[in-house]
Amino acid sequence: MKLPKREHEKHGERDLFHELSFYTLSHADPSFIHQHVVDAYAVQTADDHSKPIGVVFGLVGLYLHVEKNFTGRQVQQTHMRLGRRRKSWPHLVLPEQRGNITVADVLATPPGSDRDEMIHRWCTSTWEACKHLRLEIVAAIEGATRKSDE
Repeated sequence: MKLPKREHEKHGERDLFHELSFYTLSHADPSFIHQHVVDAYAVQTADDHSKPIGVVFGLVGLYLHVEKNFTGRQVQQTHMRLGRRRKSWPHLVLPEQRGNITVADVLATPPGSDRDEMIHRWCTSTWEACKHLRLEIVAAIEGATRKSDE
């Protein structure tokens, strides 16, 4: 069965994501850089069928990493707290263009500190493209935190 062009492209992107995941999951750095890859990929590849929690969590992770300098481990811990405190997430409309760096660009960069820096640049590029949603993301974080304190 031949996949429609967009599905075929997604399949190729998914393979690249898995290859990059192998790199990040075997990374010795305790900051857990893999979380940043998961978040950037989730936001860049989201479509009408994506679950709102995946899009929101991806944007939360990018916001916390790019603007608040959170490590992947800190982002992961925040995701776990948010998931326990809130059960519904807003449906956000993402822009068509979600940054000029892709998973393919990251993989084309030599492994090591250069690739790790490219992962950060990918996150920044993706967040900058979606930054117009900043208020909604901050509200989602605060709303979930506030709800747990009541």
